[in-house]
Amino acid sequence: MLREIRPAIVLLLVLTAITGLAYPLAMTAIAGAIFPSQAQGSLIERDGKVIGSALIGQEFKDDKYFHGRLSATLAPDPNDPTKTVSAPYNAANSGGSNLGPTSKALADRLKEDVDKLKAENPNAAVPVDLVTTSASGLDPDISPEAALFQVPRVAKARNLPDDQVKQLVASNTQGRLLGLIGEPRVNVLALNLALDRATAK
Repeated sequence: MLREIRPAIVLLLVLTAITGLAYPLAMTAIAGAIFPSQAQGSLIERDGKVIGSALIGQEFKDDKYFHGRLSATLAPDPNDPTKTVSAPYNAANSGGSNLGPTSKALADRLKEDVDKLKAENPNAAVPVDLVTTSASGLDPDISPEAALFQVPRVAKARNLPDDQVKQLVASNTQGRLLGLIGEPRVNVLALNLALDRATAK
């Protein structure tokens, strides 16, 4: 019986070493050599300090910044651990709200957000990604239409011409991968950093 068990144990140890240690370490080393920024989390720095990642959204509330897609992520309530509180872009608790199309809470929230945005820019249609949450709750990008919708508010708050802010949106718009995959998008953090640089001159 020991003669039958020994090869199974050896095979288990060999496969564990290959698939559990050698392969992950090799892939990590290759990724770090070929794609160093992406392997480290696509971190974004300003003045030598990490301020975020290009892969995870951040909440911007100030009128002088572009706002990202809504996030429905939650965190435990510090005052009552049996309850949760809103924690936008909480990477430790990625997920959507799970509210369905018949949810009154969702319908009320959508109406309130649409009305607020229409008051902000009454001459434009409200882009859907400004009032809906993503499945992950961490989406760092918005559509170019969502960015352009916010131009009048941002330009007014920054005392800049609309055309200058539109140019920043255009220069920060990423196209489809290989011209085919995905949709054009604007990374909100990168756009807001470009906006800060433009107004710091």
